[in-house]
Amino acid sequence: MYREVLKKIGEKLLRMMQEARHRPLMQQPLRVGASGDKTYPIDRMAEEVIISELESSGLPCSIISEEYGFKEIRGGGKKVLIDPIDGSKNAVAGIPFYCTSIAVAGGDTVGSVEMAYVINLINGDEFWAERGRGAFMNGEKVSTQRNDEFSLIAYEAQSPSKDITRILPLLSRSSKTRCLGATALDLSYLAYGAVSVFVNPSLSRSFDFAGGVLLVREAGGTVTNLEGESIDHIPIGINKSTPLLASGNKRLHETSLLILHG
Repeated sequence: MYREVLKKIGEKLLRMMQEARHRPLMQQPLRVGASGDKTYPIDRMAEEVIISELESSGLPCSIISEEYGFKEIRGGGKKVLIDPIDGSKNAVAGIPFYCTSIAVAGGDTVGSVEMAYVINLINGDEFWAERGRGAFMNGEKVSTQRNDEFSLIAYEAQSPSKDITRILPLLSRSSKTRCLGATALDLSYLAYGAVSVFVNPSLSRSFDFAGGVLLVREAGGTVTNLEGESIDHIPIGINKSTPLLASGNKRLHETSLLILHG
């Protein structure tokens, strides 16, 4: 049932965003969201669509959203983690790389996420994963990079002066690097095999990465923190919780850890 609801949400969001791109987006934030980040009009527009569709679906759920915070529908149920616009600063700047990320969890930790849906709001690429059933892009099963080459490393640098210095040894080993500005899409394209490694040395929030983590794992990849430790125990919520290192396979991951701690 969730799959049909999330796909319907994606279709509505894609139509809305295609229309929004043809008129100027307001640059000034409306307020500060529940997560502490600035809320832009595009964030609010997307969140309203998502919550409205979940409310009309009849499914009991407990929403955790970057902008709204917490909201129970029909008494609550499975947790639905929502990042209405991942990459909102790209969106308001007119940079075409941002998405909506939704993850469904049966429990209270990152390891309990059982379903993920990410849609690229520029080109309509849909990424889907269910625990134990694999990862898919536009309906076709995908897998992560199988060889050991650092073909492309994507990264996030919230505090460039600190973050880039921390991960520079790893970035220096790659043929190409990209800082794209939307964690969920970074992880989605890693699951697709287009990205070798994704690294974010700053603390991230669970709704930023929860769906992407499931996509990567279901596609054959590995995700830990920068110390190589599991992130499955991390509570789901709006607080910043952990750095991330995601790799296409275990060998790439082990090599990345050695480089970072060398």
